[in-house]
Amino acid sequence: MIFRFIHQHRHEFSVSKMCKVLGVSRSGYYDWLKRPQSKRTLIKEMLSKQIKEIYLESNKRYGAIKIFQALQKQGSIISLKTVQRLMKANSLRSITVKKYKAKQTKKQPEAKYPNILNQNFKTSAPGRAWVSDITYIWTQEGWLYLASVMDLYSRKIIGFSTGARMTTDLPLMALKRAMKSQPPKKGLIHHSDQGSQYRSEEYIQCLEEAKIKISMSRKGNCYDNACIEAFHSILKKELIYRETYKTREIAEARIFEYIVCFYNAKRIHSAIGFLTPNEMDRKAS
Repeated sequence: MIFRFIHQHRHEFSVSKMCKVLGVSRSGYYDWLKRPQSKRTLIKEMLSKQIKEIYLESNKRYGAIKIFQALQKQGSIISLKTVQRLMKANSLRSITVKKYKAKQTKKQPEAKYPNILNQNFKTSAPGRAWVSDITYIWTQEGWLYLASVMDLYSRKIIGFSTGARMTTDLPLMALKRAMKSQPPKKGLIHHSDQGSQYRSEEYIQCLEEAKIKISMSRKGNCYDNACIEAFHSILKKELIYRETYKTREIAEARIFEYIVCFYNAKRIHSAIGFLTPNEMDRKAS
């Protein structure tokens, strides 16, 4: 262990000085260097390298559980405890920022439409239920708003839009992109909160023309739209709160990259068997 410590810190301190302080000989250290590494040490180093690659590929977002699942998918035989131990030894931890939850002071109107979804977030195929919501991102130019539509089967974001104003056009554009990406099937449920944008004449008309069933959250129930709210929370913890945006344009580009290149394509989800949304989508086709 002493020789390993000296070897790890040889670029910071003199080998001779460390040997003297730690009470070992230089010749002993160099003899140790010549010894072949044990099989166990080689396996440990190989696993540590794999863990670090997955960790960096996730932009330091993955914790031990997701890295463990990613290694399992690669065929590695390793326990979660070993992943946790190696991550700790290599000072690797998920870098996310706790979500700030703003207080809601404005009273919400009664729902015009019933809660058909009723917190049934599991579906047997794509195109059975979509959930939608709006969130906000601070930039040095002012607020940027994001509307997202998720398919509950794959947890994939199938439509999203951004804008400087939280008007009906914002979620309507996200909805139209979702409809283009995944043409609505008979019986599709669209669920949202009671926001004025979702109750607007234009938005309701778009849903009715596509024969999509309209479902809205109950007044004051934060769990009715939990899946899409969880996505926006993840987006903020893994991206938004870790960065500063000078302009809305920069923020839009980073959000696009996160959703399309990472969240849909690479980020594994426990709710869908530790697959990515794209993998779950392909599984159904």
